[in-house]
Order: sequence, then structure tokens, then C-alpha cells
Amino acid sequence: MTGPIRQREREQAAETTAEESEGVETCPECESKSLVADAGGSEVVCEDCGLVVEENNVDRGPEWRAFNHSERQEKSRVGAPTTNTMHDKGLTTTIDWKDKDAYGRSISSKKRSQMHRLRKWQERIRTKDAGERNLQFALSELNRMCSALGVPRSVQEVASVIYRRALKEDLIRGRSIEGVATAALYAACRKEGIPRSLEEVAEVSRVERKEIGRTYRYISQELALGMEPVDPKKYVPRFCSELELTEEVESKANEIIDVTSEKGLLSGKSPTGYAAAAIYAASLLCNEKKTQREVADVAQVTEVTIRNRYQEQIKAIGLYN
Repeated sequence: MTGPIRQREREQAAETTAEESEGVETCPECESKSLVADAGGSEVVCEDCGLVVEENNVDRGPEWRAFNHSERQEKSRVGAPTTNTMHDKGLTTTIDWKDKDAYGRSISSKKRSQMHRLRKWQERIRTKDAGERNLQFALSELNRMCSALGVPRSVQEVASVIYRRALKEDLIRGRSIEGVATAALYAACRKEGIPRSLEEVAEVSRVERKEIGRTYRYISQELALGMEPVDPKKYVPRFCSELELTEEVESKANEIIDVTSEKGLLSGKSPTGYAAAAIYAASLLCNEKKTQREVADVAQVTEVTIRNRYQEQIKAIGLYN
């Protein structure tokens, strides 16, 4: 029995050595970790010394070639990737709305009537229970609000995940679907670092600002989202762009925010009001004066807020007599 056992051990050792040689992570010549694959993927080369570490690799790409997007779409045999922005994650088969067969020819009136009934029933059975109907309505609301706000796709994905978690934890009971969906969107904006204030989110929602704020605090606490305070500097580029101010004003506003924040003036203050006051102060210092009303309209704060924050900031930077 000793011979077969040793033979098996030698085979295992050979397999391990082969696996280690295939998964090379460092260059054997200069021990660098800067290994890159060429455009075809057939060779792995060290960027530092130029040694070809691996060659004749298996091409794991498709067997067909495409030279533009339309050709790639025509030849591809896979569907769209899964997404959390759809209640079924995009895995449901959808009956095409075109009344044509596989060869592109029009179908008979009897078949058209049958396809119409199939589409209707397919739409009905996509949501099998109240939870899925709830999710379908909430995700459609999220899609509408994200389009109105002009936020990236990643924000909609994160908001959908947060809403799914809230639904799973039964946090929606006793609250409106729109309110929880809007709160999830605001939380996603803060998570992804997209500067959207609560007032801006409330403008595209069908619920009041007070309810959104209350629901946001509840779900962030229950789901332990760990939100960090919003940095006022994230609002500065957008506000300056809408006010048609130069980069000099934007840079000066960021400098004012940095200096005054170090002195503890930001604590407990609204980030949008704080950023608006810094922009107003910077516009005066750079001789590109904007009125308090103009800045307040862009930042969606009151003139009183800008005046109060402005006086605190110029006093902190030593410009107040």
C-alpha cells in the first residue's frame, strides 16, 4: 500500500506546483508585483523589467469579433446584468411588444390577440404578493426621483438596497412607501457623497420635508447606516456654477470653509447655509459681488441664515472690525 500512497502524494505535490505556477503574482526576475496582461490576454508581462512571465494563455473571451457597439449587441448571447433597481432584479422574461415572429414577419390577428392576453397576464403575475407590489411601486418612485434630481446610477442602486433592507426589517409598517423611498434616496446621496440637500430631495418627492427627515433618522438608526456629517465644500462647485462665479471664488470659498471649520464654527450648522455664506464672503473678497438673495435662492436657504453665518465666518478669519 506504500507505493500507491506515495504515488498519490507525488501527484498532489505536482498539482500544487502547477497551480502555484499558474497563479504567478510576482516577477521571478525582479520580484516586482507590476504584472500586466497584453491587449489579447495571451501574455503576462512585468512592467518593470519586461520579462514575459506567462505566455500562450487561454483566451476566455467570446469566439466572435465585434468592432462597434451595435455589432456587439447583435452578437452577444447574454442579457443585461442584474440590478437592485428592479423588483425582480431584471431576471423576469418580458414578452416583446412587437407583434412579429422570429423572422420579423407580422403575425395574424388571432395571434396578436393571444399575445396581448399573455402580456397582460405576465404583467399581473410578476408580483406574487403584497411585498413585491410594495417594492415595485417604491423602486418606480426611486427611479422617478433620481431622474428628476439628475443623480448617478450608483445612487439609485444604493437607495434600492437600503429600501430592500428596510422592507426586510419590517421598518415600513405604519409609514408611507413614498416617505421611506425618499429617505432611502437621501441616505444614498449622503453615502455616495453626492451633494443633495434635504430640501432638494423634498422638492421631487410627494411627501413633506418633515416626514422625510423623521423617516431618514429612523431608518439610519435602525439599519446602522453610520452616516458622517456632510462636508459643505461638496456644495461649493455646484452653487458657484449656478451663480456663474469664477474658480477664484470657488477656491476662496473652500479656503474660508477650511479655516472656519478648524475653529469649530461648523458644528451644529446647516452645510448648505454654511457653504452659501462662504461663497457670499468669497464673492465680496474677489470683487464678484452677488446679493444675499441670489445666493440664498441657489442654496435654498434664507437670507437671515447667510447673514448670520457670514458674520461668524468673517470674524473668524479676522476681517471683522
